[in-house]
Amino acid sequence: MTQDEKWILKYNEVMDFIKMNKRNPSKHRLEEHNMLNWLKASRKLINAGKMKPERVKMFEELQALMEEHKRVNQYQ
Repeated sequence: MTQDEKWILKYNEVMDFIKMNKRNPSKHRLEEHNMLNWLKASRKLINAGKMKPERVKMFEELQALMEEHKRVNQYQ
């Protein structure tokens, strides 16, 4: 499996998780740590300018979806 295939597989896993659960991966749930770590590492690569342009475009779509499901204060 190539690096691109692995990246796309992880991208699809996170995208499906957000669509199914209508929330972002949590740092408090151990089974979601791998997804959260992948998101953080991808953000660091983008900020450093080391991510491939086609991946940046896909990741921006993922971030837009995450922004829609951002945590909201439940006591409002």
